[in-house]
Amino acid sequence: MDSDHEEESGPSGPVENAWQMKIPEFKKEDNPHGLLEESSFATLFPQYREQYLKEVWPLVQQNLTEHHIKAELDLVEGTMTVKTTRKTWDPYIILKARDMIKLLSRSVPYEQAQRVLQDDIGCDIIKIGNLTRNKGKFIKRRQRLIGPNGCTLKSIELLTNCYVLVQGQTVAALGPYKGLQQVRKIAEDTIKNIHPIYNIKALMIKRELLKDPKLKNENWERFLPKFASKNVQTRKPKNKKDKKPYTAFPPAQQESKVDKMLATGEYFLTEEQKQVKKQKEIEEKSKINAKKREEKRGLAFIPPEEQPSTSKPKQTNTPVDLAALKEKVKKAQKGKKKFNF
Repeated sequence: MDSDHEEESGPSGPVENAWQMKIPEFKKEDNPHGLLEESSFATLFPQYREQYLKEVWPLVQQNLTEHHIKAELDLVEGTMTVKTTRKTWDPYIILKARDMIKLLSRSVPYEQAQRVLQDDIGCDIIKIGNLTRNKGKFIKRRQRLIGPNGCTLKSIELLTNCYVLVQGQTVAALGPYKGLQQVRKIAEDTIKNIHPIYNIKALMIKRELLKDPKLKNENWERFLPKFASKNVQTRKPKNKKDKKPYTAFPPAQQESKVDKMLATGEYFLTEEQKQVKKQKEIEEKSKINAKKREEKRGLAFIPPEEQPSTSKPKQTNTPVDLAALKEKVKKAQKGKKKFNF
């Protein structure tokens, strides 16, 4: 009898790998008297989830009724509530139901959210919004976690056996408890500017090392990739001003507007004289600007400079051999006479 009892309760001594332990299933016979008090949990959901929740709520109620949990949907206040009943015998199922409605409110589809009611499946809501203050950096790093066309997120799901959903400032993960730990580490490291490829590569290496029984009791750090943070300065250093030589005397006081007018004699002019002077300055400026415009227009009519030709000139003064030319003409005339019939 004692040996049978020990087998049911599990090993009493230390365990090498606790993740491989099988958790005994909690049955109705373990708690025949049920629960003494009613427990309830409620959660809010956004308005854009209202239509989807109305469609799937009959399925949610049907699934929770099997575990003797009552589910209510309040569309006026925008809340979902789960409660225990007198028939509820599992004390932990109410927490599982709470996680289920929490996932439904965070845009997780019903097909995935219902898996959290299983004993070996859990969920984790990872808050990543407060890990960095810069909004631009946060958006870039969050997109890095998702990857192009969601390929990075898909590889994380395959390696951890978890369903991962990135939305807003949170990451919702659903799967086995060991996978949830890995997903949390990857998500937090990515927002802390550690690329997810390092953690993905480490998970792939660990999966291969587990297959080798020789490396079971050895340290795996030599096989895993090491991340070295680099502090790359993107901002250019500001141009430092050269310090002027020190003098004991203060700098000379700058001339005021009145002092400048006294120096030029403008201070003693009347209003009419000031207007005439101002008009002359305007006319002079207009003449200078007109001259510049004419010069600019005239540039289009200036012919370009001709470049000297590189070809060699033909030699025109070549000596002509008259005797050879006469003989050539005579031969041509003789040939014509032969063919004339």
